[in-house]
Amino acid sequence: MHNDQTLPAEETREDIIVGRNAVAEALRAGRQIDSVLTARGGSFGSLLSQCRKKGIPVKEVDPRRLDSLCGPHHQGIAAMAACKAYATLDDLFAAAQAKGEPPLFVVCDELEDPHNLGAVLRTAEAAGAHGLIIPKRRSAGLTSAVYKASAGAVEYVPVARVSNIAETLKELKKRGLWIYGLDMEGEHWCSTDLTGAAALVLGSEGKGIGRLVKEQCDFMLSLPMRGNISSLNASVACGIVLYEAARQRLKLQAK
Repeated sequence: MHNDQTLPAEETREDIIVGRNAVAEALRAGRQIDSVLTARGGSFGSLLSQCRKKGIPVKEVDPRRLDSLCGPHHQGIAAMAACKAYATLDDLFAAAQAKGEPPLFVVCDELEDPHNLGAVLRTAEAAGAHGLIIPKRRSAGLTSAVYKASAGAVEYVPVARVSNIAETLKELKKRGLWIYGLDMEGEHWCSTDLTGAAALVLGSEGKGIGRLVKEQCDFMLSLPMRGNISSLNASVACGIVLYEAARQRLKLQAK
């Protein structure tokens, strides 16, 4: 380890993995990492040991440098890595095929909050979804903020980035998927069969699902709202429906 008062310009990037758990998960998953930055005076014995075994340079810096690079919640450590490579639609189908399961994808229509996207990724991984689809424009990408919010789930859930969500839904339908949009007005979420090949579509935080995307949905699903707030956070709504799909699929497998 060596001291480094200054950070080269090429290290001031968005492809930063922040926090102990996220860095540990990236190392365990074999993520390609250029270097690891630690706050001077911190204790990161096991993580640094893993770095040495993998030949990853470790640089000790002033904590204020990490603050400016990562924000205040870095926990004294950050990894500089190449951005996670985006998958193709074929990769998503291959992930489902590898598990011998009907595809279950999440489609995010202009979900712009990186913390929401990270939360969706984390829930998708936990519920057994086979991949996410996001648009290239007006959407959060796989930045360090998304990585941290996903708690490392981005390592295990392929994410495809497409030019046009509506056209992509048309392709998914041709390949045998039913498209379910999550909206305030729709069928009751528990009364819908989600055991087949399916894609769940989430809208943006402010506008919901766009008109052209909604036109490609075969069904619209809604969750009952019994309180005073008129809508749920997108990642929360997604988690509820994903786990309903997981419940139905497990029940079918048990028969």
